[in-house]
Amino acid sequence: MTPDCNIEHAAKILRAGGLVAFPTETVYGLGADAGNDTALLNIYRVKQRPAGHPLIVHLADAQLLHRYARDIPESAWTLAELFWPGPMTIVLKASKHTSRVLTGGQDTVGLRVPSHPVARSLLNAFDAGIAAPSANRFGRISPTQARHVTEELGSDVGLVLDGGSCEVGLESTIVDLSADQARILRPGAVTQAQIEAVIGELSPDTKGSLPRVPGTHTSHYAPLTPLSLVTRQSLQQQLEQSADSQSRIAVLSMTAQPLTFKGTAWKMMSNTCKEYGQQLFSTLRELDRLQCEKIIVESPPSTPEWEAVNDRLARAAG
Repeated sequence: MTPDCNIEHAAKILRAGGLVAFPTETVYGLGADAGNDTALLNIYRVKQRPAGHPLIVHLADAQLLHRYARDIPESAWTLAELFWPGPMTIVLKASKHTSRVLTGGQDTVGLRVPSHPVARSLLNAFDAGIAAPSANRFGRISPTQARHVTEELGSDVGLVLDGGSCEVGLESTIVDLSADQARILRPGAVTQAQIEAVIGELSPDTKGSLPRVPGTHTSHYAPLTPLSLVTRQSLQQQLEQSADSQSRIAVLSMTAQPLTFKGTAWKMMSNTCKEYGQQLFSTLRELDRLQCEKIIVESPPSTPEWEAVNDRLARAAG
């Protein structure tokens, strides 16, 4: 656990307008004072993040929603009571005091209460909202360990709080409650079925005029090495072609390595959704460091529980 002195030092850096990376249950976040536009712009600079791409505000408690949001529906309080602290972001109408740098120029804001003890200690010590996208360059693999942040961002971050490996390993579910009917904008550990069980049926409409939210670009969560997503049936063909050409390839699969495999690395993943999600980004980083010609990933099952994993893999291959 991160010592209390580091937490106080991190809060001091945030108050001074600096950046602090910290663990959440999902991924490591690159944090700044949500009320300081200069600090928020520094997040964009360090991440090389496109202008107008909104940031998520992390809160110590659901009762702080009123500081950043207005017209809060009853469904928001219901979800907060059941799923906060935890891996869910709720999109609401932004209050007039909420920075448009934070919201990417929109009239909506994404908010969540993380459950990681280090994140909670930092939020309590700072005593205000912390804006925190993933602590990596824009579009690249999200960090799930402190060393991932240090390796990628280096001295651009004032302090990296080490809270070990992230428990979930995939970014939060984003639920939009800013319109008449709720809808999921990004899948995560909290599933559609869990949400519908408490607030009713969600809208299937994820097209048209929707709030912009993090992690929804066609290409995202991507290694530098080209990545292709294939079915189990076509994996064998890909391996045969690679063997014929003597290509340096890495494979991410839920099946055992065949004796005939002549590539560079074979990583066998868990067949349970939770463990696969925990391992995914860290394993992709490991394979990316090998500098192969390509990474081939065998597609996981297409059942609803695997939706978040499949979303990240599809965008990594995008």
